[in-house]
Amino acid sequence: MFARRFSIHLKPNSAAVFAQTEEKEVIPVLRTCKGFRDLLAFVSPSGKEAFVITFWDTPESAAAYGREAYPNLVKVLAGVTDGTPIVENYEVSNSTWHKISATAA
Repeated sequence: MFARRFSIHLKPNSAAVFAQTEEKEVIPVLRTCKGFRDLLAFVSPSGKEAFVITFWDTPESAAAYGREAYPNLVKVLAGVTDGTPIVENYEVSNSTWHKISATAA
C-alpha cells in the first residue's frame, strides 16, 4: 500500500469549512479514483494547520491521482488554504486499520 501526505496552512477561522469541503467535495472525487483506499484528515488544535493522508493500492494509482484529480482538488481547497501545499509520498510499512505489517511486506 502507498500513501500521500498533503500538508497545508489554513486561513484563519477556516477549519470547519475545510472539513466540510473535504467531506462534500474532495472525498466524493477520491472515491472515483482507481486504487483509492482511504483518507484521514487532521486539523491542529489551533486550526491553523492541516494534513491529509490518502491511501492507495499502488504507487501508480497515487501518481495517476496526482496528475489527474489532485490539481483540481487543490483549487477546490484554495478558499481555505494559505500558501502552497506540500505533498510527500510514502510506502505504508504498518497499519492496524488496513492490516498491513512489516513482516508481510
